Amino acid sequence: MRTSTTPGASAEETGSPVVRGRARLIDVAERSGVTKSIVSRIMNDDETLRIRPETRDRVKAVAEELGYRPHAGARALSVSRTGAFALLIPDLTNSVYAAIMRGAFRRARERGYFLLIAEDTPESPAGPDDYADLVVSGRVDGLLVASARPGSPLVERLMDDPGSIAHVYVNREVEGSGRNIGLDMYGASALAVDYLAGRGHADIGITAGPVDLHPARSRLAGFVDRMTEKGLDASRIEHGDFTERGGFDAATALLQAHPQLTAIYASTFGQAVGALKAARQHGLRVPEDLSVIGYDDLAVADYLDPPLTTVAMPLDALGVAAVDALVEQLATQTPTGVRVPDDCRIVERESVAAPRASVR
Repeated sequence: MRTSTTPGASAEETGSPVVRGRARLIDVAERSGVTKSIVSRIMNDDETLRIRPETRDRVKAVAEELGYRPHAGARALSVSRTGAFALLIPDLTNSVYAAIMRGAFRRARERGYFLLIAEDTPESPAGPDDYADLVVSGRVDGLLVASARPGSPLVERLMDDPGSIAHVYVNREVEGSGRNIGLDMYGASALAVDYLAGRGHADIGITAGPVDLHPARSRLAGFVDRMTEKGLDASRIEHGDFTERGGFDAATALLQAHPQLTAIYASTFGQAVGALKAARQHGLRVPEDLSVIGYDDLAVADYLDPPLTTVAMPLDALGVAAVDALVEQLATQTPTGVRVPDDCRIVERESVAAPRASVR
């Protein structure tokens, strides 16, 4: 249970930890005995906040004692607008993010905002720390984070001080943030299993993504649970990066360990492309010897050899929903999470067929 302290009392007198370095919003909250969101609203003079005057005075006194100052981005929420949002993505070359960007860009213009695009990776020229400093300094009105990778300095900073700038997490889930804008990845994987099983496949493997990424865990869970529900072996799993190379390596490992497989579900479009190459290198024909289905649908799927069957996700609608949630957050200063209505569907092409009686 939190305990309040007397304004002006030293850390040693109150038993509170001594704050070293730059004071953070959480330091003020813990010393004052209130939540971080309350501190943020008090420090930004939110007149809509209904709170006792003595609590407001206590928080401000503690903030002064610790030398805490709100970020310029937080002040910008109440005093001005830049008319710009920033969308952070993990890979500018990934066509899936291009589809999300199209929806977000169109919606941002409809709502009166420009959309800035940035790549947030450890290899980015400016570095993630530099970009984090940029976005919390009030240069943009809000942030759409599609790059919530584990250990991201920006995500850590936003979680530590959520009132510093309006933001949402897109196609990524940050536990406890209350502002995740996502798709039914679990259901999409279950749909892929239903489709393959409906065509007679029982020996199905999955090229799953990195275990530390929420999207990878959600897609894998949907696969495993639906396979188990159908009484099928759900243990044929190999992990790899969400890339063509990752799919190639994972599919290669699957085919070496489980030569009886008749189908592979790839948990990204890029992985599916890699799986097609792995099948060829094993002397397998797709779909005669091995069926392949991929998560996400892109126009290039029609031009692969063979054309790739996919689970199409409403990526454009995801971008739209993310912008709408961010605009609403700016208006109400209250973040909300959104699950885009289930609209995943199978796009049938030529990479899936019924298994042959003997494929090896």
